[in-house]
Amino acid sequence: MSQRFANRQEAGRLLAQRLATMNLPAPRVVLALPRGGVPIGAEVAIALHAPLDLLLVRKIGVPWQRELALAAVVDGDEPQVVVDDEVQRMSGVERAYIDAQAEVELQEIERRRRVYVGGRPSLPVAGATAIVVDDGIATGTSVRAALKALRRRKPARLVLAVPVAPADTLEALRHEVDDVVCLAQPFPFHAIGLHYDDFHQLDDAEVLAALAAAGARQPHRPPGDH
Repeated sequence: MSQRFANRQEAGRLLAQRLATMNLPAPRVVLALPRGGVPIGAEVAIALHAPLDLLLVRKIGVPWQRELALAAVVDGDEPQVVVDDEVQRMSGVERAYIDAQAEVELQEIERRRRVYVGGRPSLPVAGATAIVVDDGIATGTSVRAALKALRRRKPARLVLAVPVAPADTLEALRHEVDDVVCLAQPFPFHAIGLHYDDFHQLDDAEVLAALAAAGARQPHRPPGDH
């Protein structure tokens, strides 16, 4: 077994240490994929003295095996849908299903936007070093969608940073970014959660707490709205 992490916070601190050695040019912006990537992103943002924002992306699974990523959709002025062509070919799922599910997932993205950031616009990344973080990568479909959408916002440098991922997935993602940072690349790779002692599913409250810890601006709540 390769490197293990006590929890997402520890993984984030170790990832931040690695990133700090790269002398990434300012301004820097850390962008986390909710939910699991937010505690990671908070630790990185704190260590690098950078603002933290969210990249809202949702996976679309094969109908009979939801965990197998068929496609992913990313929020934006023009939502980006990225399809895993090999999975689509092997599964035989039609594009009409993908498009219909994308609409469903966009509704969840909108819900998360309201809960996590309220009406705050996304932080500008044009001309900045954009550091995309998650708690790990398996197939890479969701991350690929997020990176493609982020490229359209014209960062000067795009960095992908995760604690754990399979080497072949990272290799497939390298052409999407300028730098890749990964602490563990186990072979064979089975599941992200196997490399954490604590890999519980985060709730919205934990995401908000991580954003607050990193100093991210929170949506205003009227008095008495709890």
